[in-house]
Amino acid sequence: MAETTVAEVMAELAALEDPKTREVNERHGDDHGVNLGRLRALAKRLKTQHELARGLWETGDTAARLLALLICRPKAFERGELDAMLRDARTPKVHDWLVNYVVKKNPHAEELRRTWSADPDPVVASAGWALTTDRVAKRPEGLDLAGLLDVIEAQLKGAPDRLQWAMNHCLAQIGIEHPEHRARAIDIGERLQVLKDYPTPPNCTSPFAPVWITEMVRRQEAK
Repeated sequence: MAETTVAEVMAELAALEDPKTREVNERHGDDHGVNLGRLRALAKRLKTQHELARGLWETGDTAARLLALLICRPKAFERGELDAMLRDARTPKVHDWLVNYVVKKNPHAEELRRTWSADPDPVVASAGWALTTDRVAKRPEGLDLAGLLDVIEAQLKGAPDRLQWAMNHCLAQIGIEHPEHRARAIDIGERLQVLKDYPTPPNCTSPFAPVWITEMVRRQEAK
Protein backbone atom coordinates (compact mmCIF):
# COMPACT_ATOMS: atom_id res chain seq x y z
CA MET A 1 0.00 0.00 0.00
CA ALA A 2 1.37 3.42 -0.95
CA GLU A 3 2.24 5.71 1.93
CA THR A 4 -0.07 8.63 2.58
CA THR A 5 1.50 11.97 1.69
CA VAL A 6 1.25 15.26 3.53
CA ALA A 7 -0.50 16.79 0.50
CA GLU A 8 -3.18 14.07 0.54
CA VAL A 9 -3.84 14.59 4.23
CA MET A 10 -3.95 18.37 3.86
CA ALA A 11 -6.56 17.94 1.12
CA GLU A 12 -8.65 15.76 3.45
CA LEU A 13 -8.38 18.32 6.23
CA ALA A 14 -9.41 21.09 3.86
CA ALA A 15 -12.51 19.07 2.95
CA LEU A 16 -13.39 18.73 6.65
CA GLU A 17 -13.12 22.48 7.26
CA ASP A 18 -16.39 23.93 8.60
CA PRO A 19 -16.88 27.71 9.02
CA LYS A 20 -19.13 27.32 12.09
CA THR A 21 -16.62 25.05 13.81
CA ARG A 22 -13.86 27.56 13.03
CA GLU A 23 -15.94 30.38 14.50
CA VAL A 24 -16.39 28.47 17.78
CA ASN A 25 -12.72 27.42 17.93
CA GLU A 26 -11.44 30.94 17.24
CA ARG A 27 -13.26 32.18 20.33
CA HIS A 28 -10.89 29.93 22.29
CA GLY A 29 -7.79 30.99 20.34
CA ASP A 30 -7.70 27.93 18.06
CA ASP A 31 -7.45 28.80 14.37
CA HIS A 32 -8.96 25.73 12.69
CA GLY A 33 -12.40 24.58 11.57
CA VAL A 34 -12.17 20.78 11.77
CA ASN A 35 -14.53 18.94 14.10
CA LEU A 36 -12.35 17.05 16.60
CA GLY A 37 -14.44 13.88 16.31
CA ARG A 38 -13.79 13.81 12.57
CA LEU A 39 -10.11 14.58 13.18
CA ARG A 40 -9.85 11.62 15.55
CA ALA A 41 -11.62 9.38 13.03
CA LEU A 42 -9.07 10.38 10.38
CA ALA A 43 -6.23 9.66 12.84
CA LYS A 44 -7.71 6.23 13.58
CA ARG A 45 -7.76 5.44 9.86
CA LEU A 46 -4.18 6.66 9.29
CA LYS A 47 -2.88 4.83 12.38
CA THR A 48 0.63 5.58 13.67
CA GLN A 49 2.83 7.16 10.99
CA HIS A 50 5.63 9.07 12.67
CA GLU A 51 7.30 10.54 9.58
CA LEU A 52 3.93 11.68 8.24
CA ALA A 53 3.28 13.27 11.63
CA ARG A 54 6.57 15.16 11.39
CA GLY A 55 5.64 16.39 7.91
CA LEU A 56 2.19 17.53 9.08
CA TRP A 57 3.73 19.39 12.01
CA GLU A 58 6.10 21.20 9.66
CA THR A 59 3.15 22.72 7.74
CA GLY A 60 2.38 24.96 10.75
CA ASP A 61 -1.35 24.38 10.14
CA THR A 62 -3.27 23.94 13.41
CA ALA A 63 -5.54 21.08 12.26
CA ALA A 64 -2.54 19.32 10.69
CA ARG A 65 -0.57 19.69 13.91
CA LEU A 66 -3.42 18.28 16.00
CA LEU A 67 -3.59 15.30 13.64
CA ALA A 68 0.19 14.90 13.82
CA LEU A 69 -0.02 14.63 17.61
CA LEU A 70 -2.54 11.79 17.26
CA ILE A 71 -0.55 9.70 14.76
CA CYS A 72 3.03 10.25 16.00
CA ARG A 73 5.08 7.96 18.24
CA PRO A 74 5.48 10.00 21.45
CA LYS A 75 8.61 8.16 22.59
CA ALA A 76 10.38 8.74 19.25
CA PHE A 77 10.95 12.47 19.76
CA GLU A 78 14.27 13.80 21.04
CA ARG A 79 14.31 16.27 23.92
CA GLY A 80 15.39 19.22 21.76
CA GLU A 81 12.72 18.42 19.19
CA LEU A 82 9.96 18.53 21.81
CA ASP A 83 11.34 21.76 23.24
CA ALA A 84 11.27 23.40 19.80
CA MET A 85 7.77 22.05 19.12
CA LEU A 86 6.41 23.44 22.37
CA ARG A 87 7.91 26.87 21.78
CA ASP A 88 6.28 26.88 18.35
CA ALA A 89 2.89 25.62 19.62
CA ARG A 90 1.06 28.86 20.31
CA THR A 91 -2.59 27.84 19.98
CA PRO A 92 -4.10 26.43 23.20
CA LYS A 93 -5.34 23.10 21.80
CA VAL A 94 -2.03 22.24 20.07
CA HIS A 95 -0.15 23.20 23.23
CA ASP A 96 -2.48 21.11 25.40
CA TRP A 97 -2.39 18.01 23.19
CA LEU A 98 1.38 18.21 22.76
CA VAL A 99 1.88 18.20 26.54
CA ASN A 100 -0.78 15.60 27.36
CA TYR A 101 -0.60 13.19 24.42
CA VAL A 102 3.10 13.34 23.61
CA VAL A 103 5.42 14.90 26.21
CA LYS A 104 3.91 13.00 29.16
CA LYS A 105 4.68 9.71 27.36
CA ASN A 106 8.22 10.70 26.37
CA PRO A 107 11.31 9.62 28.36
CA HIS A 108 12.49 13.26 28.51
CA ALA A 109 9.30 14.47 30.26
CA GLU A 110 10.87 15.00 33.69
CA GLU A 111 13.85 16.92 32.32
CA LEU A 112 11.53 19.10 30.23
CA ARG A 113 9.24 19.66 33.23
CA ARG A 114 12.10 21.17 35.20
CA THR A 115 13.37 23.26 32.31
CA TRP A 116 10.01 24.59 31.25
CA SER A 117 8.72 25.41 34.76
CA ALA A 118 11.48 28.01 35.15
CA ASP A 119 11.19 29.45 31.62
CA PRO A 120 10.58 33.22 31.34
CA ASP A 121 7.98 32.63 28.61
CA PRO A 122 4.70 32.12 30.53
CA VAL A 123 3.25 29.82 27.86
CA VAL A 124 6.30 27.55 28.05
CA ALA A 125 6.22 27.73 31.87
CA SER A 126 2.56 26.69 31.83
CA ALA A 127 3.61 23.42 30.15
CA GLY A 128 6.10 22.80 32.95
CA TRP A 129 3.37 23.37 35.52
CA ALA A 130 1.01 21.03 33.67
CA LEU A 131 3.66 18.29 33.88
CA THR A 132 4.18 19.08 37.58
CA THR A 133 0.42 18.76 38.20
CA ASP A 134 0.52 15.34 36.54
CA ARG A 135 3.30 14.27 38.89
CA VAL A 136 1.46 15.66 41.93
CA ALA A 137 -1.42 13.34 41.04
CA LYS A 138 0.48 10.24 39.88
CA ARG A 139 4.11 10.26 41.07
CA PRO A 140 4.58 12.81 43.87
CA GLU A 141 7.68 11.08 45.29
CA GLY A 142 10.59 13.52 45.25
CA LEU A 143 8.46 16.63 44.71
CA ASP A 144 8.73 19.44 47.26
CA LEU A 145 4.99 20.08 47.66
CA ALA A 146 5.44 22.74 50.34
CA GLY A 147 7.95 24.48 48.06
CA LEU A 148 5.50 24.36 45.16
CA LEU A 149 2.86 25.96 47.38
CA ASP A 150 5.38 28.70 48.28
CA VAL A 151 5.89 29.50 44.58
CA ILE A 152 2.16 29.38 43.84
CA GLU A 153 1.40 31.65 46.80
CA ALA A 154 3.95 34.21 45.60
CA GLN A 155 3.25 34.13 41.85
CA LEU A 156 -0.30 32.91 41.13
CA LYS A 157 -2.12 36.22 41.50
CA GLY A 158 0.05 38.10 38.99
CA ALA A 159 0.67 35.29 36.51
CA PRO A 160 -0.52 35.67 32.86
CA ASP A 161 -3.68 33.73 31.98
CA ARG A 162 -2.30 30.41 30.66
CA LEU A 163 0.34 30.20 33.38
CA GLN A 164 -2.15 31.21 36.07
CA TRP A 165 -4.54 28.49 34.94
CA ALA A 166 -1.78 25.83 35.07
CA MET A 167 -0.52 26.96 38.50
CA ASN A 168 -4.06 27.07 39.85
CA HIS A 169 -4.62 23.50 38.64
CA CYS A 170 -1.46 22.45 40.49
CA LEU A 171 -2.70 24.21 43.65
CA ALA A 172 -6.01 22.35 43.45
CA GLN A 173 -4.32 19.01 42.72
CA ILE A 174 -2.06 19.34 45.77
CA GLY A 175 -5.11 20.06 47.92
CA ILE A 176 -7.10 17.18 46.45
CA GLU A 177 -4.40 14.51 46.55
CA HIS A 178 -2.41 15.40 49.68
CA PRO A 179 -4.45 15.83 52.89
CA GLU A 180 -1.44 17.14 54.84
CA HIS A 181 -1.29 20.17 52.52
CA ARG A 182 -5.05 20.58 52.01
CA ALA A 183 -5.73 23.30 54.57
CA ARG A 184 -2.87 25.44 53.27
CA ALA A 185 -3.91 24.96 49.63
CA ILE A 186 -7.47 26.05 50.45
CA ASP A 187 -6.17 29.01 52.47
CA ILE A 188 -3.97 30.18 49.56
CA GLY A 189 -6.95 29.97 47.23
CA GLU A 190 -9.21 31.87 49.64
CA ARG A 191 -6.69 34.67 50.12
CA LEU A 192 -5.74 35.09 46.44
CA GLN A 193 -9.31 34.73 45.08
CA VAL A 194 -7.96 33.64 41.67
CA LEU A 195 -10.74 32.43 39.31
CA LYS A 196 -13.37 32.88 42.03
CA ASP A 197 -15.76 34.53 39.56
CA TYR A 198 -14.95 32.28 36.60
CA PRO A 199 -18.21 31.51 34.73
CA THR A 200 -18.91 27.83 35.41
CA PRO A 201 -21.68 25.93 33.56
CA PRO A 202 -24.26 23.99 35.60
CA ASN A 203 -23.06 20.54 36.75
CA CYS A 204 -19.41 21.59 36.30
CA THR A 205 -16.95 22.20 39.13
CA SER A 206 -15.63 25.73 39.56
CA PRO A 207 -11.90 26.19 38.91
CA PHE A 208 -11.73 28.34 42.08
CA ALA A 209 -9.31 26.17 44.09
CA PRO A 210 -11.16 26.05 47.47
CA VAL A 211 -14.41 24.97 45.76
CA TRP A 212 -12.58 22.58 43.41
CA ILE A 213 -10.64 20.91 46.23
CA THR A 214 -13.67 20.59 48.53
CA GLU A 215 -15.88 19.12 45.79
CA MET A 216 -13.32 16.56 44.57
CA VAL A 217 -12.53 15.42 48.13
CA ARG A 218 -16.28 15.08 48.81
CA ARG A 219 -16.59 12.85 45.73
CA GLN A 220 -13.63 10.71 46.76
CA GLU A 221 -15.05 10.23 50.25
CA ALA A 222 -18.50 9.40 48.86
CA LYS A 223 -17.14 6.43 46.86
